[in-house]
Amino acid sequence: MRLLVVEDDMKIGSFLRRGLGEAGFAVDLAADGEQGLCFFEEHPGYDAAVIDLMLPGMDGLTLIETIRAREITTPILILSARRTVDDRIRGLQQGGDDYMVKPFSFAELLARIQALIRRDSRSRTPSSLSAGDLHMDLLARRVERGGREIGLTAREFALLEYMLRNRGRLLSKTSILEHIYDYSFDPQTNVVDVLVCRLRNKIDKGFDDKLIHTVRGMGYVLRTP
Repeated sequence: MRLLVVEDDMKIGSFLRRGLGEAGFAVDLAADGEQGLCFFEEHPGYDAAVIDLMLPGMDGLTLIETIRAREITTPILILSARRTVDDRIRGLQQGGDDYMVKPFSFAELLARIQALIRRDSRSRTPSSLSAGDLHMDLLARRVERGGREIGLTAREFALLEYMLRNRGRLLSKTSILEHIYDYSFDPQTNVVDVLVCRLRNKIDKGFDDKLIHTVRGMGYVLRTP
C-alpha cells in the first residue's frame, strides 16, 4: 500500500517515512503543499495521506480543499500542532477524515491510518482475497494455504496482496517497485527479485501447484493452474 506524507518538518517527515516503511507501506514524502499536490496529480490512487496544516506556500487546508475539489477521495489524516476544537472541526469539514495533534504517538497514528484504509476498503473491496487454496484475510492480516497459516513480513504481505488484487495479470518489476517501495529506490536494484523469491518460498514451497510465475524479461504473475 502507498501513502503520502506532507510535512515540512524534515525530522518528523523522515521519522514517519521510516516508521511507516517498516510497517510495510511505500511512503512518498512532500515538504510543502505544492509538492504534495504534484504527488497527488501524479499518483491519485494513494491508499491514505498524512497532511500537516502549517505548510509553507500552500497550507494543508488549501491542499485538502484542492484535491477534494478534483474528486480525489484518498483518506486523509490531518497531523497538526493546532489543537483547538475549532481547528479540528474546520479540518474535518474541509475534507479531512481524521485529526491528530502533535506531539503524537506513532503507534496510535499507525492504528488510525490502518483504520482509515480498512474503512475505505470496505466500501470498495472485499475483506479477503483468494487464489485456489490460498486465502488472505485483509482485516486480520493473515494468510493461509491448504489450511496452514503462513507467516509473512509486512513487505511480503503487501506484495502478495498486490499480486492477488491483480491475479492473472503480468506485473512488471517497475510496477511492483512503485507499489511496494517508494521513489527513493533505484529501479535497477534487485530488491523486487529478492522479495518475490522470499514470498515464493513461503507460499509455493511444498505445494504441487505453483502460484507465482516468472515471465522472463517482463515480470511476475500470480495465477492458479
